[in-house]
Amino acid sequence: MAAEIQPQPQARKPCLLSTIEGFQEVVSTAVIIPKEDGVISVSEDRTIRVWLKRDSGQYWPSVHHTMSSSCSCMSFNPETRRLSVGMDTGSICVSPEFILSEDYNKMTPARTYHAHQGRVTVVLFVLEMEWLLSTGQDKNFTWHCSESGQQLGTYRTTAWVSGLQTLAEFKVINKNCLLLTHFGSPTCLLFVCGLCFVLGNVTALCWDPVQRVLFSGSSDHSIIMWDIGGRKGTAIELQGHNDKIQGLCYASHTRQLISCSSDGGIVIWNMDVTRQETPEWLDSDSCQKCEQPFFWNFKQMWDSKKIGLRQHHCRKCGQAVCGKCSSKRSTIPLMGFEFEVRVCDSCHESITDEDRAPTATFHDSKHSIVYMHYEPTAGNLLTSGTDKVIKLWDMTPVVS
Repeated sequence: MAAEIQPQPQARKPCLLSTIEGFQEVVSTAVIIPKEDGVISVSEDRTIRVWLKRDSGQYWPSVHHTMSSSCSCMSFNPETRRLSVGMDTGSICVSPEFILSEDYNKMTPARTYHAHQGRVTVVLFVLEMEWLLSTGQDKNFTWHCSESGQQLGTYRTTAWVSGLQTLAEFKVINKNCLLLTHFGSPTCLLFVCGLCFVLGNVTALCWDPVQRVLFSGSSDHSIIMWDIGGRKGTAIELQGHNDKIQGLCYASHTRQLISCSSDGGIVIWNMDVTRQETPEWLDSDSCQKCEQPFFWNFKQMWDSKKIGLRQHHCRKCGQAVCGKCSSKRSTIPLMGFEFEVRVCDSCHESITDEDRAPTATFHDSKHSIVYMHYEPTAGNLLTSGTDKVIKLWDMTPVVS
């Protein structure tokens, strides 16, 4: 009697629900409308569109509005249905410039602010304070009162800002608690109760209000988890992408971080584990294992009559080692290294199979991602790519 063949269980991965096409240029920003089968998009082709899902299962634009120049960014507040749009000309269509009707079939323009002299890079509406925050390539960060339309202040930055994030628990305590990240500059300014911290070059931001942790993604492919609220000063590194980080979002109910990058990768990180800080790299003139001199240590090379070796560092202990003493590679997921990295021979022996157990899953979106948005109510993820296509994903198989 032949044995019955049991089907192999399918791996848990995001499920592609729909694609939205028809754009002439790249979609700069797009968001999923909470509790609605709808999407709002702004594009470099100068269009603002509201897409609603029809009975056929396809998304069709219920609103198609053409602006005078390219749309660079936007902010949508679902409670008030206010849509704030940044322009390439430097003018900002801010709330209540566009108010969407309850059925999302009509968009009413109201007011235009001329807050910047260059392309607007970020616009963010904060309902609790009735503030409209914006940054531009003119290196100015401005904030307006959305009720009166008056500019409340401006701040000159050393480089144009690509990210802006409010820290939820500080908004009521101190209205100046804002986070600015500089693109093209090695600095990132964090304003918390009047204090400024240097964080590093950042391209994407995400805030966990429960654990009071800030996640920052960088053009160097890395993600760093900053302990802002715990006051321990720890910074945990996450390495799992091969290209620039383009978006971050955090599912607080499952303690999972979702990250996307330019190479099309979607990574789901399990943050409900005890992670470790990566060690500082130690300085030495010779290998800290075999004591062979490095190539700049002329005195020891002369005394020992040996050719200097190239310096490396073990990613687990941080010691300076030569290539012979660090010939092994290993993943170290609890240190954030989901890819194999260089480790010294002694550390390689100490790493167990349990230590190598992955803490992240990797998925391919099959398009180069430029923007992402996660809607936790339905567990759906939106990705916009350089292929001028929006993809909608069901993340419940992996974020649960």
